[in-house]
Amino acid sequence: MIQLVLHYDGTDFAGWQVQPRMRTIQGTLESVLAKLCGGPVRVTGAGRTDAGVHARGQVAGVEVPAHWTPDRLRHVLNAQLPGDVWVAAVHEMQPEFHARFSATSRRYSYAIGLDEAARSPFRRRWEWPMLRAIDREALAWCAASLLGEHRFLGFAVRGTAPAEDDHRCEIRLARWREVASGLAFDVEANRFLHHMVRFLIGTMIEVATHQRPREDFTTLLNATANDDVSPPAPAAGLFLEQVTYPTALYLSP
Repeated sequence: MIQLVLHYDGTDFAGWQVQPRMRTIQGTLESVLAKLCGGPVRVTGAGRTDAGVHARGQVAGVEVPAHWTPDRLRHVLNAQLPGDVWVAAVHEMQPEFHARFSATSRRYSYAIGLDEAARSPFRRRWEWPMLRAIDREALAWCAASLLGEHRFLGFAVRGTAPAEDDHRCEIRLARWREVASGLAFDVEANRFLHHMVRFLIGTMIEVATHQRPREDFTTLLNATANDDVSPPAPAAGLFLEQVTYPTALYLSP
């Protein structure tokens, strides 16, 4: 079993998952691997990023013929893949490795540009341009409220999880930080729900721009439906940064 660590610019993709007549990350990888391996190769991702979402640490699991060493596979894949997808690393894994179910945590970041140049076409692919005053203290308060375990029914797309799923996620890191061009939000959890990070960002920004009171954020953390959530933040600012697995699953350092 092989683990691929992927970087991609999601702007021109219809998301991760294979879709008929649509350009997707999974479909692109499977097409190239099929040519290299002489037949269909199933690619399993750690998570299904949405259309327009980027990655600097997406993980995919594949099974390939034994003659494909990690170094050779990485070299040939990067020669065949389009310019907006890059294989950063390849690792040999234990047979029981599963890109999705073996993961112990996932970390995302979100970028917001606060200067006029954030509207440049060279930045707006990867940031949410915003020229409004931001209450940093309100953002920090919202982030601190996220830590721990919650049912995120108020911040998830309705109906995308099984009915028996309790929508519980354990948030292990949630922080806003200053960056050269504006702000960045880092969040890590054992799992995330569909659109969850973008709903969180959109709601936090509405609180921090005084479009809604802080109490709304607390209410949504205890809500049983997403009726009152703010619109999701644009996909362009979101990056899947890292997926973590037990070290015992790696066959080599």
